[in-house]
Amino acid sequence: MSGSFVRRSAGRVLDALPEGIRLRIAGSRYGFDAADVPAPVVAPDGDVRLYIAPVNFAGQAFRWARAAELLPGVGAVNMQYRNPTGDFGFPADYALPTAVFLKSRRWQRAQFDAVVNGFSHVLVEAVRPIFGELFDGDVRQEVAAMKDAGLQVGLIAHGTDVRVPSVHRSDNPYSPFHGDEWDQTPLLEQSAQVRSALASSLALPTFYSTATLARHLPPASWLPVVVDPDRWASTEPPMTRAKPVVMHVPSSGIVKGTAAVREAAARLEAEGLIEYREAHAVPADEMPDLYRSADIVIDALRMGNYGVAAVEAMAAGRVVVTYLTDLAVSEAEEAGAVPPCVFANPDTLEDALREICADPESFRTLAARGPAFVRRVHDGRRSALALAGFLGVTAPWSEEVL
Repeated sequence: MSGSFVRRSAGRVLDALPEGIRLRIAGSRYGFDAADVPAPVVAPDGDVRLYIAPVNFAGQAFRWARAAELLPGVGAVNMQYRNPTGDFGFPADYALPTAVFLKSRRWQRAQFDAVVNGFSHVLVEAVRPIFGELFDGDVRQEVAAMKDAGLQVGLIAHGTDVRVPSVHRSDNPYSPFHGDEWDQTPLLEQSAQVRSALASSLALPTFYSTATLARHLPPASWLPVVVDPDRWASTEPPMTRAKPVVMHVPSSGIVKGTAAVREAAARLEAEGLIEYREAHAVPADEMPDLYRSADIVIDALRMGNYGVAAVEAMAAGRVVVTYLTDLAVSEAEEAGAVPPCVFANPDTLEDALREICADPESFRTLAARGPAFVRRVHDGRRSALALAGFLGVTAPWSEEVL
Protein backbone atom coordinates (compact mmCIF):
# COMPACT_ATOMS: atom_id res chain seq x y z
CA MET A 1 0.00 0.00 0.00
CA SER A 2 1.57 3.29 -1.08
CA GLY A 3 2.28 6.13 1.33
CA SER A 4 0.28 8.55 -0.82
CA PHE A 5 -2.79 6.31 -0.62
CA VAL A 6 -2.51 6.15 3.15
CA ARG A 7 -2.14 9.93 3.38
CA ARG A 8 -5.18 10.49 1.15
CA SER A 9 -7.24 8.02 3.15
CA ALA A 10 -6.19 9.61 6.43
CA GLY A 11 -7.07 13.03 5.03
CA ARG A 12 -10.56 11.89 4.06
CA VAL A 13 -11.11 10.42 7.53
CA LEU A 14 -9.86 13.63 9.13
CA ASP A 15 -12.08 15.81 6.96
CA ALA A 16 -15.13 13.78 8.01
CA LEU A 17 -14.63 14.56 11.70
CA PRO A 18 -16.34 17.49 13.45
CA GLU A 19 -14.39 20.70 12.95
CA GLY A 20 -13.39 21.13 16.58
CA ILE A 21 -11.84 17.65 16.68
CA ARG A 22 -10.11 18.15 13.33
CA LEU A 23 -8.49 21.35 14.52
CA ARG A 24 -7.27 19.78 17.75
CA ILE A 25 -5.73 16.88 15.85
CA ALA A 26 -4.29 18.71 12.83
CA GLY A 27 -4.94 22.44 12.91
CA SER A 28 -1.87 23.14 10.78
CA ARG A 29 -3.46 21.22 7.89
CA TYR A 30 -6.21 23.83 7.70
CA GLY A 31 -4.16 26.94 8.44
CA PHE A 32 -6.06 28.04 11.53
CA ASP A 33 -6.90 27.02 15.09
CA ALA A 34 -10.24 26.86 16.85
CA ALA A 35 -9.36 30.11 18.64
CA ASP A 36 -9.15 31.88 15.25
CA VAL A 37 -12.83 31.23 14.48
CA PRO A 38 -14.89 34.26 15.55
CA ALA A 39 -18.48 34.31 16.66
CA PRO A 40 -20.87 35.13 13.82
CA VAL A 41 -21.66 38.72 12.96
CA VAL A 42 -24.24 40.57 15.05
CA ALA A 43 -26.77 42.61 13.10
CA PRO A 44 -27.01 46.31 13.98
CA ASP A 45 -30.10 48.09 15.20
CA GLY A 46 -32.40 49.71 12.67
CA ASP A 47 -35.34 48.94 10.45
CA VAL A 48 -32.86 48.52 7.59
CA ARG A 49 -29.78 46.42 8.36
CA LEU A 50 -27.11 46.35 5.66
CA TYR A 51 -24.28 43.79 5.38
CA ILE A 52 -21.36 44.54 2.99
CA ALA A 53 -18.82 41.78 2.27
CA PRO A 54 -16.24 40.32 1.74
CA VAL A 55 -13.17 42.35 0.59
CA ASN A 56 -13.20 45.96 1.87
CA PHE A 57 -10.68 47.11 -0.75
CA ALA A 58 -8.96 50.33 0.39
CA GLY A 59 -11.28 50.34 3.40
CA GLN A 60 -14.20 51.35 1.22
CA ALA A 61 -16.80 48.86 2.46
CA PHE A 62 -16.28 50.21 5.98
CA ARG A 63 -16.74 53.77 4.69
CA TRP A 64 -19.83 52.86 2.66
CA ALA A 65 -21.31 51.27 5.76
CA ARG A 66 -20.80 54.55 7.64
CA ALA A 67 -22.31 56.43 4.69
CA ALA A 68 -25.39 54.18 4.74
CA GLU A 69 -25.82 54.94 8.44
CA LEU A 70 -26.33 58.61 7.58
CA LEU A 71 -29.73 57.53 6.25
CA PRO A 72 -32.69 57.34 8.65
CA GLY A 73 -33.30 53.95 10.23
CA VAL A 74 -30.24 52.29 8.67
CA GLY A 75 -27.62 50.26 10.51
CA ALA A 76 -24.70 48.72 8.60
CA VAL A 77 -21.82 46.29 9.10
CA ASN A 78 -18.96 45.48 6.77
CA MET A 79 -17.02 42.24 6.79
CA GLN A 80 -13.69 41.27 5.28
CA TYR A 81 -11.29 38.37 5.29
CA ARG A 82 -7.64 39.20 5.94
CA ASN A 83 -4.29 37.50 5.43
CA PRO A 84 -1.90 37.50 8.40
CA THR A 85 0.68 39.43 6.34
CA GLY A 86 0.39 42.08 3.65
CA ASP A 87 -2.67 43.73 5.16
CA PHE A 88 -2.61 47.54 5.28
CA GLY A 89 -4.78 47.73 8.37
CA PHE A 90 -7.87 49.35 6.90
CA PRO A 91 -10.67 49.57 9.45
CA ALA A 92 -13.42 46.95 9.32
CA ASP A 93 -16.44 46.22 11.46
CA TYR A 94 -15.90 42.47 11.29
CA ALA A 95 -12.75 40.71 10.10
CA LEU A 96 -11.45 37.17 10.17
CA PRO A 97 -8.48 35.22 8.78
CA THR A 98 -8.74 34.17 5.16
CA ALA A 99 -8.14 30.53 6.09
CA VAL A 100 -11.14 30.57 8.44
CA PHE A 101 -13.29 32.23 5.79
CA LEU A 102 -12.40 29.57 3.24
CA LYS A 103 -12.17 26.41 5.35
CA SER A 104 -14.25 26.67 8.51
CA ARG A 105 -17.61 25.12 7.72
CA ARG A 106 -18.71 25.87 11.28
CA TRP A 107 -18.09 29.60 10.75
CA GLN A 108 -19.65 29.56 7.28
CA ARG A 109 -22.90 28.00 8.48
CA ALA A 110 -23.13 30.24 11.55
CA GLN A 111 -22.38 33.36 9.49
CA PHE A 112 -24.97 32.50 6.88
CA ASP A 113 -27.60 31.95 9.58
CA ALA A 114 -26.65 35.25 11.26
CA VAL A 115 -26.89 37.18 8.00
CA VAL A 116 -30.19 35.79 6.73
CA ASN A 117 -31.83 36.06 10.16
CA GLY A 118 -30.39 39.42 11.17
CA PHE A 119 -30.00 41.59 8.09
CA SER A 120 -32.43 42.97 5.53
CA HIS A 121 -30.00 43.95 2.75
CA VAL A 122 -26.69 42.59 1.47
CA LEU A 123 -24.15 44.13 -0.91
CA VAL A 124 -21.74 41.61 -2.40
CA GLU A 125 -18.36 43.13 -3.29
CA ALA A 126 -16.31 42.24 -6.35
CA VAL A 127 -18.68 39.42 -7.39
CA ARG A 128 -16.98 37.17 -4.83
CA PRO A 129 -18.51 34.60 -2.49
CA ILE A 130 -19.24 35.98 0.98
CA PHE A 131 -19.67 32.70 2.86
CA GLY A 132 -16.41 31.00 1.88
CA GLU A 133 -17.00 27.55 0.43
CA LEU A 134 -20.42 26.98 2.00
CA PHE A 135 -22.04 27.10 -1.44
CA ASP A 136 -18.94 25.72 -3.19
CA GLY A 137 -17.76 29.29 -3.71
CA ASP A 138 -20.65 29.91 -6.10
CA VAL A 139 -21.93 33.49 -5.90
CA ARG A 140 -25.04 32.55 -7.87
CA GLN A 141 -26.04 29.94 -5.28
CA GLU A 142 -25.34 32.36 -2.43
CA VAL A 143 -27.49 35.06 -3.98
CA ALA A 144 -30.34 32.60 -4.56
CA ALA A 145 -30.18 31.40 -0.94
CA MET A 146 -30.23 34.95 0.42
CA LYS A 147 -33.10 35.99 -1.84
CA ASP A 148 -35.03 32.85 -0.84
CA ALA A 149 -34.60 33.98 2.77
CA GLY A 150 -36.16 37.35 1.90
CA LEU A 151 -33.04 39.52 1.73
CA GLN A 152 -32.54 42.31 -0.80
CA VAL A 153 -29.21 41.68 -2.55
CA GLY A 154 -27.02 43.97 -4.66
CA LEU A 155 -23.49 44.10 -6.08
CA ILE A 156 -20.59 46.53 -5.76
CA ALA A 157 -17.76 46.51 -8.33
CA HIS A 158 -14.41 47.98 -7.31
CA GLY A 159 -12.29 47.78 -10.47
CA THR A 160 -10.09 44.84 -11.39
CA ASP A 161 -12.94 42.48 -10.52
CA VAL A 162 -14.98 43.50 -13.58
CA ARG A 163 -12.67 45.72 -15.67
CA VAL A 164 -12.21 43.78 -18.90
CA PRO A 165 -8.70 44.51 -20.29
CA SER A 166 -9.74 44.26 -23.95
CA VAL A 167 -12.46 46.86 -23.38
CA HIS A 168 -10.19 49.07 -21.30
CA ARG A 169 -7.43 49.23 -23.88
CA SER A 170 -9.95 50.11 -26.60
CA ASP A 171 -10.89 53.21 -24.58
CA ASN A 172 -7.46 54.15 -23.29
CA PRO A 173 -4.19 54.55 -25.24
CA TYR A 174 -2.20 54.38 -21.99
CA SER A 175 -3.91 51.25 -20.65
CA PRO A 176 -1.46 48.79 -19.06
CA PHE A 177 -3.30 46.04 -20.94
CA HIS A 178 -1.84 46.82 -24.37
CA GLY A 179 0.33 44.17 -26.03
CA ASP A 180 2.27 41.76 -23.85
CA GLU A 181 3.51 44.40 -21.41
CA TRP A 182 1.81 42.76 -18.42
CA ASP A 183 1.87 39.00 -18.06
CA GLN A 184 -1.26 39.13 -15.86
CA THR A 185 -3.44 40.52 -18.65
CA PRO A 186 -4.75 37.18 -20.00
CA LEU A 187 -5.67 36.02 -16.49
CA LEU A 188 -7.34 39.35 -15.69
CA GLU A 189 -9.23 39.21 -19.00
CA GLN A 190 -10.62 35.77 -18.23
CA SER A 191 -11.52 36.61 -14.64
CA ALA A 192 -13.17 39.93 -15.48
CA GLN A 193 -15.13 38.42 -18.37
CA VAL A 194 -16.52 35.76 -16.03
CA ARG A 195 -17.39 38.19 -13.24
CA SER A 196 -18.88 40.79 -15.58
CA ALA A 197 -21.04 38.14 -17.26
CA LEU A 198 -22.13 36.80 -13.87
CA ALA A 199 -23.03 40.28 -12.67
CA SER A 200 -25.10 40.79 -15.79
CA SER A 201 -26.91 37.47 -15.48
CA LEU A 202 -27.77 38.03 -11.81
CA ALA A 203 -29.68 41.20 -12.74
CA LEU A 204 -29.26 42.71 -9.27
CA PRO A 205 -29.02 46.37 -8.29
CA THR A 206 -25.39 47.10 -9.11
CA PHE A 207 -22.99 49.86 -8.06
CA TYR A 208 -19.49 50.77 -9.18
CA SER A 209 -16.91 52.84 -7.34
CA THR A 210 -14.82 54.48 -10.05
CA ALA A 211 -15.54 56.23 -13.33
CA THR A 212 -15.75 54.22 -16.56
CA LEU A 213 -16.56 50.90 -14.82
CA ALA A 214 -20.07 51.25 -16.20
CA ARG A 215 -18.54 50.20 -19.54
CA HIS A 216 -17.89 46.76 -18.06
CA LEU A 217 -21.17 46.18 -16.23
CA PRO A 218 -24.90 45.83 -16.70
CA PRO A 219 -26.86 49.01 -15.91
CA ALA A 220 -25.23 50.27 -12.74
CA SER A 221 -25.05 53.34 -10.50
CA TRP A 222 -22.01 55.30 -9.36
CA LEU A 223 -21.22 54.78 -5.68
CA PRO A 224 -18.51 57.35 -4.93
CA VAL A 225 -15.56 56.27 -2.83
CA VAL A 226 -15.60 57.76 0.65
CA VAL A 227 -12.95 59.30 2.90
CA ASP A 228 -13.12 61.09 6.23
CA PRO A 229 -12.14 64.67 5.27
CA ASP A 230 -11.14 65.62 8.81
CA ARG A 231 -8.68 62.73 9.02
CA TRP A 232 -6.79 64.00 5.96
CA ALA A 233 -7.05 67.75 6.55
CA SER A 234 -3.84 69.78 6.67
CA THR A 235 -3.10 73.24 8.01
CA GLU A 236 0.01 73.58 5.84
CA PRO A 237 -0.56 74.67 2.23
CA PRO A 238 1.56 73.09 -0.52
CA MET A 239 4.03 74.73 -2.87
CA THR A 240 5.58 77.07 -0.32
CA ARG A 241 9.13 75.69 -0.33
CA ALA A 242 11.75 76.38 -2.96
CA LYS A 243 11.97 72.73 -3.96
CA PRO A 244 8.55 71.04 -3.82
CA VAL A 245 8.33 67.47 -2.58
CA VAL A 246 6.78 65.12 -5.14
CA MET A 247 5.28 61.94 -3.66
CA HIS A 248 4.36 58.73 -5.48
CA VAL A 249 3.03 55.54 -3.89
CA PRO A 250 3.48 52.74 -6.46
CA SER A 251 1.09 50.18 -4.97
CA SER A 252 1.04 48.60 -8.44
CA GLY A 253 3.76 50.07 -10.58
CA ILE A 254 2.46 49.05 -13.97
CA VAL A 255 -1.02 50.38 -13.17
CA LYS A 256 0.27 53.60 -11.64
CA GLY A 257 2.72 54.29 -14.47
CA THR A 258 5.62 54.28 -12.06
CA ALA A 259 8.30 53.86 -14.73
CA ALA A 260 7.21 57.12 -16.39
CA VAL A 261 6.99 58.85 -13.00
CA ARG A 262 10.54 57.85 -12.08
CA GLU A 263 11.90 58.90 -15.46
CA ALA A 264 10.33 62.37 -15.35
CA ALA A 265 11.11 62.90 -11.68
CA ALA A 266 14.75 61.92 -12.14
CA ARG A 267 15.28 64.64 -14.76
CA LEU A 268 13.60 67.33 -12.67
CA GLU A 269 15.38 66.26 -9.52
CA ALA A 270 18.73 66.37 -11.34
CA GLU A 271 17.93 69.97 -12.29
CA GLY A 272 17.18 70.82 -8.66
CA LEU A 273 13.52 71.57 -9.34
CA ILE A 274 11.93 68.95 -7.08
CA GLU A 275 12.62 66.43 -4.34
CA TYR A 276 11.18 63.05 -5.31
CA ARG A 277 9.98 60.50 -2.76
CA GLU A 278 8.41 57.08 -3.09
CA ALA A 279 6.61 55.17 -0.36
CA HIS A 280 5.94 51.44 -0.27
CA ALA A 281 3.68 49.23 1.87
CA VAL A 282 2.61 52.10 4.11
CA PRO A 283 0.03 51.19 6.79
CA ALA A 284 -3.29 52.95 6.32
CA ASP A 285 -3.00 54.95 9.54
CA GLU A 286 0.30 56.51 8.36
CA MET A 287 -0.95 57.72 4.98
CA PRO A 288 -2.42 61.09 6.11
CA ASP A 289 0.94 62.27 7.46
CA LEU A 290 2.69 60.94 4.36
CA TYR A 291 0.52 63.03 2.05
CA ARG A 292 0.71 66.07 4.30
CA SER A 293 4.52 65.89 4.02
CA ALA A 294 4.32 66.36 0.24
CA ASP A 295 3.47 69.23 -2.07
CA ILE A 296 2.57 67.22 -5.16
CA VAL A 297 1.09 63.71 -5.18
CA ILE A 298 1.27 61.73 -8.42
CA ASP A 299 -1.42 59.06 -8.47
CA ALA A 300 -2.22 56.77 -11.42
CA LEU A 301 -1.17 57.76 -14.94
CA ARG A 302 -2.53 54.82 -16.91
CA MET A 303 -5.94 53.65 -15.70
CA GLY A 304 -7.80 56.77 -16.79
CA ASN A 305 -9.87 57.41 -13.68
CA TYR A 306 -9.28 58.78 -10.20
CA GLY A 307 -9.60 56.57 -7.16
CA VAL A 308 -9.23 56.53 -3.39
CA ALA A 309 -5.60 57.68 -3.31
CA ALA A 310 -6.34 60.78 -5.38
CA VAL A 311 -9.33 61.61 -3.18
CA GLU A 312 -7.21 61.27 -0.04
CA ALA A 313 -4.52 63.54 -1.48
CA MET A 314 -7.13 66.14 -2.49
CA ALA A 315 -8.57 65.99 1.02
CA ALA A 316 -5.07 66.79 2.30
CA GLY A 317 -4.98 69.85 0.06
CA ARG A 318 -2.12 68.61 -2.11
CA VAL A 319 -1.56 69.24 -5.82
CA VAL A 320 -2.76 65.94 -7.32
CA VAL A 321 -1.56 64.70 -10.69
CA THR A 322 -3.57 61.92 -12.31
CA TYR A 323 -4.86 60.78 -15.70
CA LEU A 324 -8.49 60.81 -16.79
CA THR A 325 -9.65 59.54 -20.16
CA ASP A 326 -12.11 61.60 -22.15
CA LEU A 327 -14.82 59.15 -21.09
CA ALA A 328 -13.95 59.64 -17.41
CA VAL A 329 -13.98 63.42 -17.80
CA SER A 330 -17.33 63.24 -19.57
CA GLU A 331 -18.82 61.09 -16.78
CA ALA A 332 -17.40 63.46 -14.14
CA GLU A 333 -18.86 66.49 -15.93
CA GLU A 334 -22.25 64.80 -16.17
CA ALA A 335 -22.15 64.08 -12.42
CA GLY A 336 -20.96 67.60 -11.62
CA ALA A 337 -17.87 66.10 -10.04
CA VAL A 338 -14.76 67.02 -12.03
CA PRO A 339 -11.87 66.74 -9.54
CA PRO A 340 -9.54 69.72 -9.12
CA CYS A 341 -6.48 67.80 -10.28
CA VAL A 342 -3.73 68.28 -12.83
CA PHE A 343 -4.49 65.84 -15.64
CA ALA A 344 -1.40 64.25 -17.16
CA ASN A 345 -0.42 60.98 -18.82
CA PRO A 346 2.99 59.29 -19.12
CA ASP A 347 3.83 61.44 -22.15
CA THR A 348 2.86 64.78 -20.60
CA LEU A 349 3.87 64.27 -16.96
CA GLU A 350 7.24 66.01 -17.18
CA ASP A 351 5.75 69.12 -18.80
CA ALA A 352 2.99 69.15 -16.19
CA LEU A 353 5.48 69.03 -13.33
CA ARG A 354 7.55 71.82 -14.88
CA GLU A 355 4.43 73.97 -15.21
CA ILE A 356 3.53 73.36 -11.56
CA CYS A 357 7.03 74.27 -10.39
CA ALA A 358 7.02 77.43 -12.55
CA ASP A 359 3.71 78.72 -11.14
CA PRO A 360 3.36 77.54 -7.53
CA GLU A 361 0.75 80.14 -6.60
CA SER A 362 -1.74 79.04 -9.28
CA PHE A 363 -1.41 75.39 -8.36
CA ARG A 364 -1.60 76.16 -4.66
CA THR A 365 -4.96 77.75 -5.47
CA LEU A 366 -6.01 74.63 -7.40
CA ALA A 367 -4.98 72.39 -4.50
CA ALA A 368 -6.98 74.53 -2.07
CA ARG A 369 -10.15 73.50 -3.91
CA GLY A 370 -9.49 69.84 -3.13
CA PRO A 371 -10.84 69.62 0.45
CA ALA A 372 -14.13 71.32 -0.51
CA PHE A 373 -14.52 69.00 -3.50
CA VAL A 374 -13.98 65.97 -1.28
CA ARG A 375 -16.55 67.19 1.24
CA ARG A 376 -19.07 67.75 -1.54
CA VAL A 377 -18.57 64.46 -3.41
CA HIS A 378 -16.66 61.97 -1.25
CA ASP A 379 -17.56 62.55 2.42
CA GLY A 380 -20.26 59.85 2.33
CA ARG A 381 -23.39 61.92 1.74
CA ARG A 382 -23.47 61.44 -2.03
CA SER A 383 -22.72 57.74 -1.53
CA ALA A 384 -25.64 57.52 0.91
CA LEU A 385 -27.87 59.10 -1.72
CA ALA A 386 -26.74 56.45 -4.21
CA LEU A 387 -27.66 53.68 -1.76
CA ALA A 388 -30.97 55.15 -0.59
CA GLY A 389 -33.10 53.64 -3.35
CA PHE A 390 -31.65 50.17 -2.89
CA LEU A 391 -32.24 50.42 0.86
CA GLY A 392 -35.77 51.70 0.41
CA VAL A 393 -35.29 54.90 2.39
CA THR A 394 -35.24 58.61 1.63
CA ALA A 395 -32.24 60.76 2.44
CA PRO A 396 -32.95 63.90 4.49
CA TRP A 397 -30.98 65.95 1.94
CA SER A 398 -30.77 66.17 -1.85
CA GLU A 399 -27.86 66.25 -4.26
CA GLU A 400 -28.58 69.92 -4.94
CA VAL A 401 -27.45 70.91 -1.43
CA LEU A 402 -24.09 69.15 -1.74
